[in-house]
Amino acid sequence: MPLTLDRFSGCLLGLATGDAMGAPREGGALERCVWRLIGRTRRGEARWTDDTQMALELAESLLANKRLQADDLAKRFADAYSWTRGYGPGTAIVLKRIRRGENWIAASRAVNPEGSYGNGAAMRSAVLALFFAQDLAGMVDAARASAQVTHAHELGIEGALLMAVATRELLFDKPIAQVVTAVRARCPSPEIGRRLDLAVSWINEGVAPGLAEVAVRLGNGTTAPASCVTALYIALRHLGKGFEEMMQFVVSCRGDVDTIGAMAGALWGASNGSAALPHMALEGRDRIREVADRLFIHATTSSSV
Repeated sequence: MPLTLDRFSGCLLGLATGDAMGAPREGGALERCVWRLIGRTRRGEARWTDDTQMALELAESLLANKRLQADDLAKRFADAYSWTRGYGPGTAIVLKRIRRGENWIAASRAVNPEGSYGNGAAMRSAVLALFFAQDLAGMVDAARASAQVTHAHELGIEGALLMAVATRELLFDKPIAQVVTAVRARCPSPEIGRRLDLAVSWINEGVAPGLAEVAVRLGNGTTAPASCVTALYIALRHLGKGFEEMMQFVVSCRGDVDTIGAMAGALWGASNGSAALPHMALEGRDRIREVADRLFIHATTSSSV
């Protein structure tokens, strides 16, 4: 199937919509109270979190440099940092250090000497599938390089690869079996691999586990192993259903709702397109569409690899 602008827009808008729908429903009473205060723009639009912010910064960096340029990406991430976007504490420390002038290579290991294995690289890596839609090898290399700026641990990188590969397969309308096969080939770690194998078995056997089983056995946390497979499974389970139904499932699984919603939303949108998304008052909708347009133009005018 040829690439379509509707799927590119669907991917980015799905990411932002899942993020914005999930953010008010995440965390405890205090977190929800804070988001009630800051979760709307002055025009009443639903605000998104760091998930969408970093995805857009990644897209802008790729488009400006025509490649993944880690120094530029690190600077953009640091310059765009604001606590009101709900950044994780580890990422906030890294970005503040970069903003103060520290080299990103050192800063990325400031919290964990082995690098973070959170889901921050995965939540934005759907963008790589759009930019490198016709260059699989380039996408894989860029997924690794972009993850290392903030999430240098191999599991953080593997989560980014999982999301990028799955998004690319869905952009080309590949069947679910091919999607999971392509993803499994890029996920050798037991931490992510065993969850993928379980999700694949559910899909192949037509089993529909309940919310609690999905949350417990696949995970609902902030690490890449405890969220990326969950987002992929939820998206694949709901591809033929409505976006709101999928997000209700995400919300009911609890945990890192905004990021799992953003990742599942990007996958669902890449498959179903922007026309199928719910129309809601969403922050930055025009900007997101414009970035998707530019990514589509780049992808469809680049040489196939």
